[in-house]
Amino acid sequence: MGEQVDIFIADAADRFGGVESVLGGFDLSVLAGSSVAVKADYDSANPFPASTHLETLDAIFTALSDEKPESITLAERSSVGETREVLADLGVIALARDRGFPITLLDEMERFGWHEIQAPGLHWSRGFFLAAPISRSDHVIQICGLKTDRYGSHFALSLKNAVGCIARRVPNVNYDFMNELDNSPVKRSMIAEINQFFRTDLIVLDATEGFASGGPDKGKVIHPGVVLAGPDRVAIDAVGVALLRACGTVPDVADGRIFDQEQIARAAELGVGISSAKAIRLVPLDRKAEEIAAKIQVQLDAD
Repeated sequence: MGEQVDIFIADAADRFGGVESVLGGFDLSVLAGSSVAVKADYDSANPFPASTHLETLDAIFTALSDEKPESITLAERSSVGETREVLADLGVIALARDRGFPITLLDEMERFGWHEIQAPGLHWSRGFFLAAPISRSDHVIQICGLKTDRYGSHFALSLKNAVGCIARRVPNVNYDFMNELDNSPVKRSMIAEINQFFRTDLIVLDATEGFASGGPDKGKVIHPGVVLAGPDRVAIDAVGVALLRACGTVPDVADGRIFDQEQIARAAELGVGISSAKAIRLVPLDRKAEEIAAKIQVQLDAD
């Protein structure tokens, strides 16, 4: 991908307004008349910051719907529990009903809803299955949180969010793909590899709160108080790691160069995003964002 990626940052004291502010940095008119899939973070029924905040989801769907896309859907698969129950518990189904947007429950799809991925160089022994609503949409928007991950991923940002786009099991295929991922010594590279097979046009990172340790479902809560957005998954994850470092985090995330983190390094190698911290330009939109941007920049400069 081309160099120089802008990452917009806004104060999220008013979360809905903060999301509106960072989305203002992008030309959303390209969504008009197109198919749009939104992938948020509903891995479990644990509330924010473990899962996407309802207000963030509402702000994003409001902004996207204003552009009159041909279709728009929230595509989700939870890892802990049934997706339908998770979304009901968190109020997502009620919000979707009130706002009039559909939800695609990936773990209830038939075989034809999955796109089989086989490619040379993958660390996946049998490849994997990517959700067709993600792979075939004209545009994909991601919503992620600011979290460490105690289950071997080290951090759960936009690259890790892609795990929810692939199947644990597929009808008529007797294999548990998540079991392979969770038990692999190269789990972080496998996560990065998912991302090369679908586009992502925009990522919103809700860092009003986050987990500086533990995660992704519970942990030590931090309060950066900002929301960020950018078009590049590697850039967003690098900035997210930098922000975790600035807040004080676990050694697996804090040590070494940011671009040597396995998820980031493998994704950059595959061309998913930028390859250097020098390509990131932070764009703070208010005084609070300027304070946070300065702390992030210190970490990026050290890389």
